[in-house]
Amino acid sequence: MNKNKFAPTPPMGWNSYDYYDTTVNEEQIKANADFMAAHMKEFGWEYIVVDIQWYAYDAGSQRDRYQYIPFWKVELDEYSRLLPCPDRFPSSVNGKGFKPLADYIHSLGLKFGIHIMRGIPRIAAHNHMKILGSDKTANEIANPNSICWWNPDMYGLEPDREGAQEYYNSIFELYAQWGVDFIKCDDICRHDMPSAEKETEMLQKAIQNSGRPMVLSLSPGPALINKAWHYEKYANMWRITDDFWDSWPLLLNMFERCELWQNHVSEGCYPDCDMLPLGYVGKGFGNERYTRFTKDEQITMMTLWSIFRSPLMLGAELTKLDQWTLDLITNKRVLRLISHSAGAKQIMRDKEQAIWFSKDTEEEAYYLAVFNLSDQERAIKVDLQELDLDCSKSYKLDELWTNEILEANDRYIEVNVPVHGAKLYKVTIN
Repeated sequence: MNKNKFAPTPPMGWNSYDYYDTTVNEEQIKANADFMAAHMKEFGWEYIVVDIQWYAYDAGSQRDRYQYIPFWKVELDEYSRLLPCPDRFPSSVNGKGFKPLADYIHSLGLKFGIHIMRGIPRIAAHNHMKILGSDKTANEIANPNSICWWNPDMYGLEPDREGAQEYYNSIFELYAQWGVDFIKCDDICRHDMPSAEKETEMLQKAIQNSGRPMVLSLSPGPALINKAWHYEKYANMWRITDDFWDSWPLLLNMFERCELWQNHVSEGCYPDCDMLPLGYVGKGFGNERYTRFTKDEQITMMTLWSIFRSPLMLGAELTKLDQWTLDLITNKRVLRLISHSAGAKQIMRDKEQAIWFSKDTEEEAYYLAVFNLSDQERAIKVDLQELDLDCSKSYKLDELWTNEILEANDRYIEVNVPVHGAKLYKVTIN
């Protein structure tokens, strides 16, 4: 299996974390999948991802004290493999796991994904549980000093120990049986623990051994730029930021991060700007709210993610989307950049503005994104010569959010951009 053939364009989907935190259940997953199939699938949205602690009992019940309740009951099989909690995923009983839910998602024409933590459940190591395909036990492959500092569920593996690769093979064999299409692996991307790099390689090998193509997404960031080659070789997506939320300073910072990673976007390999905190988020955190981003900031976010070609993962409760937000995320002409553009470059950036430019891969057309990073409306001047356009020709600039048309008959254009807003133009020769 060539991993890059399975994700030829940046994945687009929905992830349960931003709204549900650890608490999502089967009924809620199905409701969001139904909405995506009915209203979003035709625009390229296709992944439904169950995020963290789907195996945990009583998840979220002590949220005032813990995000992840330490040493609490989890569901797992005799081979140290975590299973969905039947209290929240009733179709998983009798060893069915996520297969019934995955079958339902697939019946809608969508794809199914899950979140996992790096390593092996600590309870499996403490109880010396078996590993499928090995005579070793969980305690013999676990590293008791390799513990995620924010989630207490797992020990990292000792990569060179007999049984370690077999364990990863066994969980991905299970995921293949379930019909999983997407794996988000956590506590691995920024290499907090020395084994993380090697464990990434083990994950990719386990996917190949499973015989089922699966997108491999690594979290949390920020990813290490000096390891770009490693992410590109062994993963499809890697987070270039820690958890991204609806805060203008975090969005402003993404321009710097995208600049750092702009040369590492290629087929099957996508630096990941993290989820889009649109619509309603935060319910599982005890803080349900409509996104704090202004409408112009939401346009800026969608514009940057699209021209940079980040994966697009929504964090909102889809069933509560308002029409404005739905229109924002189903703009076909903007989403074309995800699938049919390449070579995006930041042309300039200072404290007040940024300019990005890319090319269409099928048409004789370009894309120009103009961002106002300042706290007041600005007229931003763009030098077409800096974009390597032939200034002896006349160009039409079609703004993809508002449908405004500009004519460019000389070297410079000037556009008015609202506070924290963006303009995204498709540029064609007149």
